[in-house]
Amino acid sequence: RPESTGMMRSAGRRPSEADPGQGGHGAGTVQAQHLTFTAWCNSHLRKAGTQIENIDEDFRDGLKLMLLLEVISGERLPKPERGKMRVHKINNVNKALDFIASKGVKLVSIGAEEIVDGNAKMTLGMIWTIILRFAIQDISVEETSAKEGLLLWCQRKTAPYKNVNVQNFHISWKDGLAFNALIHRHRPELIEYDKLRKDDPVTNLNNAFEVAEKYLDIPKMLDAEDIVGTLRPDEKAIMTYVSCFYHAFSGAQKAETAANRICKVLAVNQENEHLMEDYEKLASDLLEWIRRTIPWLEDRVPQKTIQEMQQKLEDFRDYRRVHKPPKVQEKCQLEINFNTLQTKLRLSNRPAFMPSEGKMVSDINNGWQHLEQAEKGYEEWLLNEIRRLERLDHLAEKFRQKASIHEAWTDGKEAMLKHRDYETATLSDIKALIRKHEAFESDLAAHQDRVEQIAAIAQELNELDYYDSHNVNTRCQKICDQWDALGSLTHSRREALEKTEKQLEAIDQLHLEYAKRAAPFNNWMESAMEDLQDMFIVHTIEEIEGLISAHDQFKSTLPDADREREAILAIHKEAQRIAESNHIKLSGSNPYTTVTPQIINSKWEKVQQLVPKRDHALLEEQSKQQSNEHLRRQFASQANVVGPWIQTKMEEIGRISIEMNGTLEDQLSHLKQYERSIVDYKPNLDLLEQQHQLIQEALIFDNKHTNYTMEHIRVGWEQLLTTIARTINEVENQILTRDAKGISQEQMQEFRASFNHFDKDHGGALGPEEFKACLISLGYDVENDRQGEAEFNRIMSLVDPNHSGLVTFQAFIDFMSRETTDTDTADQVIASFKVLAGDKNFITAEELRRELPPDQAEYCIARMAPYQGPDAVPGALDYKSFSTALYGESDL
Repeated sequence: RPESTGMMRSAGRRPSEADPGQGGHGAGTVQAQHLTFTAWCNSHLRKAGTQIENIDEDFRDGLKLMLLLEVISGERLPKPERGKMRVHKINNVNKALDFIASKGVKLVSIGAEEIVDGNAKMTLGMIWTIILRFAIQDISVEETSAKEGLLLWCQRKTAPYKNVNVQNFHISWKDGLAFNALIHRHRPELIEYDKLRKDDPVTNLNNAFEVAEKYLDIPKMLDAEDIVGTLRPDEKAIMTYVSCFYHAFSGAQKAETAANRICKVLAVNQENEHLMEDYEKLASDLLEWIRRTIPWLEDRVPQKTIQEMQQKLEDFRDYRRVHKPPKVQEKCQLEINFNTLQTKLRLSNRPAFMPSEGKMVSDINNGWQHLEQAEKGYEEWLLNEIRRLERLDHLAEKFRQKASIHEAWTDGKEAMLKHRDYETATLSDIKALIRKHEAFESDLAAHQDRVEQIAAIAQELNELDYYDSHNVNTRCQKICDQWDALGSLTHSRREALEKTEKQLEAIDQLHLEYAKRAAPFNNWMESAMEDLQDMFIVHTIEEIEGLISAHDQFKSTLPDADREREAILAIHKEAQRIAESNHIKLSGSNPYTTVTPQIINSKWEKVQQLVPKRDHALLEEQSKQQSNEHLRRQFASQANVVGPWIQTKMEEIGRISIEMNGTLEDQLSHLKQYERSIVDYKPNLDLLEQQHQLIQEALIFDNKHTNYTMEHIRVGWEQLLTTIARTINEVENQILTRDAKGISQEQMQEFRASFNHFDKDHGGALGPEEFKACLISLGYDVENDRQGEAEFNRIMSLVDPNHSGLVTFQAFIDFMSRETTDTDTADQVIASFKVLAGDKNFITAEELRRELPPDQAEYCIARMAPYQGPDAVPGALDYKSFSTALYGESDL
């Protein structure tokens, strides 16, 4: 019996173990095989102008058998013998069997004598062997065996059809729907599939067999009634019949292969367009955020109060802590996405992606640089403004205190100086008025310093742009005008008193002396009280210790002041004693001064009370400054660790990026572990941010214990995160390039070693001469003659299209991968479309929808330009311009 390796693989057991009746039931099976095999043989013999009637009889002399083998193989067999004798027939059959054996088919138990004797079983077995070898064995889908391949082809073609489920080559075909589905899938105009009914198998089978015979040149090989009337149709007969359908539609199989190629190319383009859309949206959002943020950072209009400025400072802190970090990540991710997209475009031979105007990576970097320029100095400006407002508030309060004291002193002074009491005064009254006026002038001179202080403070408030300068100036001007008026009135009164002085006699020297000493002492006490209540603002321990030292010095003068007080009070007591001893009736008050002993004692007591309060305030401020110094040292201790750590990590990443340790996957794993260790370090920066906030809340403006500012640390951290992310992306792109282009790990390591060897400054890029040396080291022939120079200029235009004078490692890898690997081309895609179009120069929407998945078909239809050739028909589409546009060789 015949046996073939293809048949053994597909059937799961040796064909010699089966007979022509396998898979059926007795005579019905043999009859089906007779009918099918006879029709199959005649479909080929018809080409030679002959037919057979009875398969058992017509092959007995071997002549038509040899003719059949010549037709189906396309080869010439040895010349047959035309004699009528049995030996001639046996020789002819043996020639046919030898030819079958020469094609790699083992014939077991089949001899020429059985064929010549008309053994039907042996004859059918021989014909099945021929069918297997020449009609079925070469069928293979996705590297499956012949039978499995044919079954898989049927399953794929009939999958979309309702009520069709092809699982075998017997009962799956009984209702006839599978035959009709095969025809409709490839020639839908021949079958009205929706009108077929599963419960009418005879009609279905006859419809398929008649259409196949009439339009597809496939002879009718089975009777519908025989198939429906048997429990299990013959598997060999069905396989033979179905193989004819496969060969009839082999052209469509080529179209399916072409469609698969086109789908693959279109899928790459669709994915790339999705990545481009994502980039455009992310770039737009980031640029819009930068556009909104820059005016806010550039707004340096100061507010009127400390509270408003502190709110602006808190808003800025929120911006640095909450709003900016995600945008740093978005910017980094945008660059990574852009590089990955460009790598994918290069790997698929697509033109480089050019973002919309204003959305290039360089545009985003420029916007980001503008943002950081606007941000630079903003925090320092806020702190300076807070410091200025604090100084202004302090000066304004000081101005109000001094102005209030002065206004209280001047209250009623103009009326007193205008009083003309000297016109009716006695001699003693005049003398008293003169002495009183002298005491007033002494007091007036003592107040000159305060007026000058008030004017100086007002001037400083003006220079510092104090928001309420108008009211300050108005009040100051009023004080100065009043002071001038007092001076003028004082001068006028003195002239009036001196005019009558000649008529007046001596005055009471004792009261005068009291008045002269009491007035400056009283003024000293007022100044002391003013100083003890004076507000102060300091920023360092040295400043507060200076105030404490000055206060201690003031306290050392109190004993002398107390002795002066006792001396003044002693004068008053002496005056009373003399008056009493001489029976002089005093008016009850010193005519030369309003400063009574009670006033002196009261103010002295007030001074004594203010001294310990001043002590307490200074000690509290000293404690505050000591706390501030602790905050400075605490921040400096942490910053002096974090700052060098960030710098060290930056240097280590730089070394990692130029070293080669292990495979690219090993490097990627190492870098990601390194990235995780960096991210795990983030709590140290958070701690530093907390300490920095405490420093700012304490209004500490300098720190001599460290050279690192929080701004330096933040910028360094952001650069560190960006650098490790970019380094990881470079390795990922190298892996993508290696895998897509079939570059081995050894080649990648060789490329990296050569690149690093010539990258002397470890800058990550090669100059033209370094690049040429690198190519030569890899065996690339670049001579120094004119032809070699032209070739090198061509290479440079590929690796450095922007003429920057530098070749990056990624550009170097892309070039080497193009030189060493094969890629799909526009010509290949055009050839694939031509298959789908049936060799036409154009393709129609109907053909695209029939051959391609729906989404990819619509993708092509939407983008293909109308075909304009002389052979164009309505709706013709130009697949050639579409294919070249995919690779950047033309524009749609």
